[in-house]
Amino acid sequence: MQKEEIIKNYFQSWLDKDIEPLKNIFSNDISYSECYGPEYHGLLQILKWFIDWNKKGTVLKWEIKKFIHQDMITVVEWYFECNYNNEIGAFNGVSIIEFDKNMRIINVKEFQSKKEHIYPYE
Repeated sequence: MQKEEIIKNYFQSWLDKDIEPLKNIFSNDISYSECYGPEYHGLLQILKWFIDWNKKGTVLKWEIKKFIHQDMITVVEWYFECNYNNEIGAFNGVSIIEFDKNMRIINVKEFQSKKEHIYPYE
């Protein structure tokens, strides 16, 4: 499976609240750093995070804007929107995603940008 398809399947698993794809998407040694601080190490922590987060939240949108590829690393630019604890949140983001030789994700680093932008010189 191609890197873009794997990433699309990952994002879709959150939209569908379907944990099963994660077991084949991530390496057992996955290291995942969320854009606001939390880090998860190992597939078991990823699965626990997915279960716990989906008890309180629902991903409403996770739209891919662009992919950039270099060797075993893909950068994906995206827009994310969710309802978490009955509060709607949204932001733009970028993930740096590294794949292992088996085409499983071994490392994710997320970065966030505010949804609203200002234009001070216009």
